[in-house]
Amino acid sequence: MNQQALKNILTKVQEGQLSVKDALDGMKNLYFEDMGFAHVDHHRSIRKGFPEVIYGAGKTVEQIAGIMERMAAQGDVVLVTRLDPEKGQQLLSRFPQSSYDGQARMLILEETPLPETGRGKIVVACAGTSDIPVAREAFLTAKAMGNRVDIVCDVGVAGLHRLMAYRELMESATVIVAVAGMEGALPSVVAGLFAKPVIAVPTSIGYGTSFNGLTALLAMLNSCASNVAVVNIDNGFGAGYIASTINR
Repeated sequence: MNQQALKNILTKVQEGQLSVKDALDGMKNLYFEDMGFAHVDHHRSIRKGFPEVIYGAGKTVEQIAGIMERMAAQGDVVLVTRLDPEKGQQLLSRFPQSSYDGQARMLILEETPLPETGRGKIVVACAGTSDIPVAREAFLTAKAMGNRVDIVCDVGVAGLHRLMAYRELMESATVIVAVAGMEGALPSVVAGLFAKPVIAVPTSIGYGTSFNGLTALLAMLNSCASNVAVVNIDNGFGAGYIASTINR
């Protein structure tokens, strides 16, 4: 249930096209729906402009499918994150109209894609090819939320000429998501070159002393560039969501 759907129900009641009883039936799960193992937050679309997102790790296929069915009945877009390929294929067979991205480990069900609501464009840049899964999670999240999004891969600080080849694209962005593992330097460089909000995403890519992304996280938190904000390790979804919020 989103604001437009609620407005349509109220308008139909006002115009006599819908009875009060039918309107109440349509809004009975407006706040949340108790499924026993989950309380599905249908109100979130009205409150925040985008529906609840399902975190797939740790949930069974039956639990995810049950939540998806309830959410699809109330809205147009359902996202499932951190979904392994086996569960993804099982859910695809149950929701053939959905799509699964194996790199991002995301399932997206769009009955009607959201219209573009962003004021400008989001650019997702990742330092290395190994960072692509996290970058794609950010890309797909921002795109599903109604934004124009471009993605640029393998433009890390080991060869800055690669990044500078996309200077015009970076300048055209409203928000930049910079994804990097290893020493996590890319967001600082990007933020130093472009006057845009930069959402820094540390990844768990790197050798021993990267400590599964902790080194990159600390480097990004200590950036001397003032226009950098940092999300958690491998949290492409969070970066895409924040970038979308800023772009609106």
